[in-house]
Amino acid sequence: MVSFDEAINIILSSVSPVGTERVHLLDATGRVIAEDMIAPRDMPLWDNSAMDGYAVKFADCDIVPRMLRVNAFLPAGTNAGGVCVEQGCAIRIMTGAPIPDGCDAIVPLEETDKNDHEIALREPVVKGQHIRFKGEDVHAGIAFIQAGSIIRPPEINMLASFGIALVPVYRRPSVAILSTGDELVELGTTPGVGEIVNSNTLSLAAAVRETGAVPLVIGIARDVRESHLEKLLEGLKADVLITSAGVSAGDRDLVRDVLAELGSRQLFWKVGVKPGGPTAFALHGSTPVFSLPGNPVSTMITFEEFVRPALLKMQGYRRVLRPLFKAILREELHKKPGKVQIARIRLEREDGRWYATSAGNQQTAILRTMVDAEALAVLSLEKTYFAIGDEIDAHFYGNHIDQM
Repeated sequence: MVSFDEAINIILSSVSPVGTERVHLLDATGRVIAEDMIAPRDMPLWDNSAMDGYAVKFADCDIVPRMLRVNAFLPAGTNAGGVCVEQGCAIRIMTGAPIPDGCDAIVPLEETDKNDHEIALREPVVKGQHIRFKGEDVHAGIAFIQAGSIIRPPEINMLASFGIALVPVYRRPSVAILSTGDELVELGTTPGVGEIVNSNTLSLAAAVRETGAVPLVIGIARDVRESHLEKLLEGLKADVLITSAGVSAGDRDLVRDVLAELGSRQLFWKVGVKPGGPTAFALHGSTPVFSLPGNPVSTMITFEEFVRPALLKMQGYRRVLRPLFKAILREELHKKPGKVQIARIRLEREDGRWYATSAGNQQTAILRTMVDAEALAVLSLEKTYFAIGDEIDAHFYGNHIDQM
């Protein structure tokens, strides 16, 4: 048995990005950029006005109020070539329009009074005010997005501003998902006595998709060697294989034996964590194989703690573990010694601090508690009792932080 932390370290040291591809700019949203993006030109490409107002010479604005004659108009998109600010004059200019020759300040429209073809300046003028200078945002030749950055709407905007339509990103790994067991029936079939719906495949596929990877559902392996052999061979064609159930030590727990027969190298089996103790991790060549317990609660928690970080790393993410934060208990928690326990909790925010209560019955058969959980508490190895007021380590689960 390996410890909880050892299992994570073994997994993360065994996986790496699965390659790169170029995708259309809009399809790059949420992906990790694979190369430094070098600015092909200055941004902005020319000095331009940051305000609707008047282009002026600072030397003409030494005292206020001051009257200036308006002798031209420059809307956005106009070429300012041949347009010049003459002494004692101002040019009406719109936001984004190029700065005309001789101009060294922009006076906002609201700081002037207009009278026929003249304006009166009401506020002192600062040289260079409200001018966006060439290269002020980005200079040509610098890396304006670093490799490893997540592409968000701001990155999309900047890439588009430079005319970059195809973006190098890390590839999304394909993830085969296999459930095992004679008791399983597929969604849409009414289960009979002793049968259960294959819910794990669907929750794992949803969790894989949530990471950005591509789920490949390959069905159910029945509790005979031939079925396992067929399905595992199919699953090993993907970048990653995840199995659920069939990983303990029962007569019909065939996953590890058949994987070994196929040449997979097991790096660990059994982890000092509850739930999820009978979790195994193997490599088939360079393909990671995660064998998770079949109990739905255990399946989801072991995916969250072990599989999710690996899939993120394989897509080029630099931060793959959810950050821990401190939460103050509002009720007692008990656990057995010798294993880290992952407890499902609910949260409240008061006075800048998080307060935690149990999400309900922590038995692994209670699926409702996963639905109600907003976070997972990581309860330390040897401690068995956590009193009201104690601080515990926790991390958010799913997207609950977005609604809190």
